[in-house]
Amino acid sequence: MKRVAISACGSNRGKTILTTALLYHFRGNVRPFKVGPDFIDPQFHKRVALKESINLDSFMMSKEQVEWIYYHYATEEWAVIEGVMGFYDGDDRGCSTYSIARDLDTPVVMLLDGSGSYITIVALLKGLLEYRKDNTIKAVVINRVSSKSHYELIKNLISKEFHQIEVLGWIRKDLESLRDTHLGLDLRDLSKIEAISKEVLEHIDIYRLSKIAETHKKRVKNSYPFPKFKRLDKKITIVNDENFSFLYYDNLQFLKEMFKEVVVIDSTKDEAVPNDTDFLYIPGGYVESVDAYNRIKHSNSFKNSIVEHSKTKPIYAECAGLLYLSKKVDDKVMSGVLDIEFELGNRFARLGYYYNSDGVKGHAFHYTKPTVSTLKKGFDTLYKRVGSKGEVGSWATNQKKVFGTYLHTLFRVNPKIIERFFDGS
Repeated sequence: MKRVAISACGSNRGKTILTTALLYHFRGNVRPFKVGPDFIDPQFHKRVALKESINLDSFMMSKEQVEWIYYHYATEEWAVIEGVMGFYDGDDRGCSTYSIARDLDTPVVMLLDGSGSYITIVALLKGLLEYRKDNTIKAVVINRVSSKSHYELIKNLISKEFHQIEVLGWIRKDLESLRDTHLGLDLRDLSKIEAISKEVLEHIDIYRLSKIAETHKKRVKNSYPFPKFKRLDKKITIVNDENFSFLYYDNLQFLKEMFKEVVVIDSTKDEAVPNDTDFLYIPGGYVESVDAYNRIKHSNSFKNSIVEHSKTKPIYAECAGLLYLSKKVDDKVMSGVLDIEFELGNRFARLGYYYNSDGVKGHAFHYTKPTVSTLKKGFDTLYKRVGSKGEVGSWATNQKKVFGTYLHTLFRVNPKIIERFFDGS
């Protein structure tokens, strides 16, 4: 098997472009992975690679759990791991491209920006290599290069200074295939991916990349490193569509392991929750924007079935799911299952990793916030760090059978989140 992690010195440095090119080149024979809790990149990975993308998050999971998840899903000849932010960014919270690559003993290809520079790139690489001696940086690709001679200049400097680092090639600046691509890659437009892939990889040595990516480390056959969970003789319905698309793939697979029957419905097609559903899960996504709301504002069968279900049976909802359980977001009418309201702001209200009141680790990123009266009805506080000051981030009915939260988390790590709805049943 071959595996490689793609990283850079920060965001918007070309990680997604190179990852996309490699996923397309190896499509049908590659498993994509994403460092961190991101939902958007994995959706794009899936469409390009024709394979579900898996999140590797060492804040929400232990080292042993990350390793288990990786090997559980690394079923193809190739594994390509897209990093997050800069190489070391996030390490203060326990999850960075550096830490994931180190723990999985995965070779890292660093994208270095060649625009307007040459010698300074060598100094930058020296800093990256020396900051943590146990890093797994094995190769570099120079991005945004103006000419072949520019690349050769940089390559010779790096090769002279770092004999252990492979310089795999370069990517021209102002790629023709990207000129009409507004604000990066569009999830809906795959028509240009083949052209982008060819242009990106035109001056990159795939053979040498393959040699670097070869791994000889045998899989450690550790026991299941997650809490034991109850197998429920129940039926779960999951809402998963364009509006409610923030669903970790392993959460879906775990729920299939936990429940006897799993049904997936589409709110944008006005599909109703089946009457015999025992448990409803509404993941995150988008309902607060105009376009997203317009897709479901006439989905009355969907809405009415949720209202009916909520009268006697449990619901667990995250972020957009929480918003949909409310009465309204600004002037956008929601289901009204919970007597709460929200407002959409111009700046994010939360971003990053959080703990809830029970110590469950997760991620939150949203622009909405509860109204003053709604804030008083909340019960579960989300904290940036244990012991720090937090703010209310969850709401529920009195019996907590209907539960909505801003926190996204991993069910395999925290099965009690689901099990508690059926305690004593």
